[in-house]
Amino acid sequence: MSRTSLLLTDLYELNMLQAYQEAGMAETAVFEFFVRKLPPGRNFLVAAGLEQVVAFLESAAFTDEEIGWLATQPGFSLPFLDSLFALRFTGDVDAMPEGTIFFPDEPILRVAAPLPEAQLFETRIINLLHFQTVVASKASRMVLAAGPMKLADFGLRRAHGAEAGLLAARASYLAGFAGSATVLAAQRFGVPASGTMAHSFIQAHDDEALAFEHFARSRHEGVVLLIDTYDTEQAARKVVELAPRLAAEGHDLKGVRIDSGDLADHARRVRAILDAGGLQRVQIFASGGLDEWALRRLVRAGAPIDACGVGTSLSTSEDAPALDCAYKLQAYAGQAKRKRSEGKATWPGRKQVYRRHDAGGIMAGDLLTLADDRAPGEALLRPVMRGGQRLGPFPRLDEVRAHAAAERDRLPKRLRSLEPEAPYPVAVSPALRRLTAEVDRAAEATPA
Repeated sequence: MSRTSLLLTDLYELNMLQAYQEAGMAETAVFEFFVRKLPPGRNFLVAAGLEQVVAFLESAAFTDEEIGWLATQPGFSLPFLDSLFALRFTGDVDAMPEGTIFFPDEPILRVAAPLPEAQLFETRIINLLHFQTVVASKASRMVLAAGPMKLADFGLRRAHGAEAGLLAARASYLAGFAGSATVLAAQRFGVPASGTMAHSFIQAHDDEALAFEHFARSRHEGVVLLIDTYDTEQAARKVVELAPRLAAEGHDLKGVRIDSGDLADHARRVRAILDAGGLQRVQIFASGGLDEWALRRLVRAGAPIDACGVGTSLSTSEDAPALDCAYKLQAYAGQAKRKRSEGKATWPGRKQVYRRHDAGGIMAGDLLTLADDRAPGEALLRPVMRGGQRLGPFPRLDEVRAHAAAERDRLPKRLRSLEPEAPYPVAVSPALRRLTAEVDRAAEATPA
């Protein structure tokens, strides 16, 4: 990602930063990012966005121009503005690997750093983790629903901004999509590029068959023709007539795409036409307003569709576009802290999540406990940064994708359903409950 201005933040972060400085509050603070509850109908979430968070923290710095602009704004002192020139992230980060499945109240990222640093970077950390986690979680549901059908991200044009479209391509590939139509995602992240043609290309020609021929001859391999501009089945017959000439010229006809109507019915008719014409190897690609429910209907109907493109419902996570997530202070200057607001209370202290699996490798339950309270199972939060530096290279995106696939395979079968199921068991350890009670007693004993 390109550099992010540190002015891309909430004003209250800068207000607090100056107040911390003036009060001499710069001891180590521990913040954790977590989700309070699952969106309606969801059974799990998929962690994503960590690599972008770390890249941001490594390079975060105010420019002279940014500090100069702040000097024109009311409320900021010269000593505070001067301090911004040297501000860098010098803290530690522990996090769940991207692609890890997680549940409410489980921190997926923990920051331990001098209080001003840990506070200042809150907004961008939430921004990066939240969006990619939303999309990866949505995409994972689609992958489960699609079964053997491959999926491609077609959501850039209706995403909420350029960065959202680009990161949606990354997050969906991480979660199991086969590729994306977003070209920059191929260049920047190595996401396989996937694309055909638009209806406008067909309409620009006076003859549909000629449009097919022009497009196919411009590409020697991976040719996919859009056949539903006028009459889908008639267009399929034109493809059958054209295919021998293209093959003789060395052009590889990979598939046809259907973008409208009853996709299952059209796919059956087109499949019969292609097979009768000797094009058994030509695949059928479908698109057009698809979500996980539509994908499941296609699978259950036995539609002969090999792959689907998914757009708006993915890049906007249409049914659940936001998570009830938070980045909260859990300790400062060696003392555990806890928010007790009604409906938004937090568990205090620096925490860890341990996951148990049954004999078959299926997730059997998680334990939320303190970081120094060792428990049976797999510790999910792992060291990522120390002293402001990453500990090593991040895994390649295809490796993260493999991890996400393995996580899906370890989900209890009932949680793979699109329908809401009984919650996955996440227990809170006695040690964490004791600390919570101690923090509450101390707060209640403090004079108002």
